[in-house]
Amino acid sequence: MSSIETMWRAARKLRTRTLRGGRGEGKVLPPLLFFTDPLRTRRPERIVAALPRGAGVVFRAFGAPDALAQGRILAKEARRRGVVFLVGADVSLAIALRADGLHLPERLAHRSVVRRNLPRRFLVTAAAHGLASALRACRSGVDAVVVSPVFPSLSPSAGRPLGSLAFAYLVRRIPAPVFALGGVNAHSAARLTGSGAWGLASVGGFEDRDDRSKRQPNARGGPRERRA
Repeated sequence: MSSIETMWRAARKLRTRTLRGGRGEGKVLPPLLFFTDPLRTRRPERIVAALPRGAGVVFRAFGAPDALAQGRILAKEARRRGVVFLVGADVSLAIALRADGLHLPERLAHRSVVRRNLPRRFLVTAAAHGLASALRACRSGVDAVVVSPVFPSLSPSAGRPLGSLAFAYLVRRIPAPVFALGGVNAHSAARLTGSGAWGLASVGGFEDRDDRSKRQPNARGGPRERRA
């Protein structure tokens, strides 16, 4: 079984339902999210092409000059596969790509950003690295919160991992659907069963072992990956 299949099965065991009320009324929040990253997912279109129908992808361009061209490729593949397509941080890019929604980094997850120029149909998710930031995001009206890092992560910007017990504690106190991000892969996903999480999210967890072994680690002092 591939990593994607294992992750999908684990995510489907968590609670999933159609959103009612709020910004995402009548839209389905995916149980599984793939976060792109220019350093760690060099061919994201291949992963999107393998995602099951109903999964989601968050395209994070980080201001790349070819973001629109990259986004069009991913958006086309996502629509072909029946995958929910979100754009990270950039409202204008999300609208230009006719995305299904927007993912906000923690620093932008406040009321003025969530309400500004967003189509009502958009799903809006936000990153949080602790309870206080998660609650602020919920007050701003987001549809879901992505909490990280849950497990040890390859991201050089990741903080101390929460672990499954502390993550479950946070989930019980966050009044919105919660995704687990950070070190979530085919091996760790099962540890989140019963946590109360809505779904799973990952950057590199969709690659099989052989694919991961071909990826060169980032050189020390090189570009730092941005937080979700």
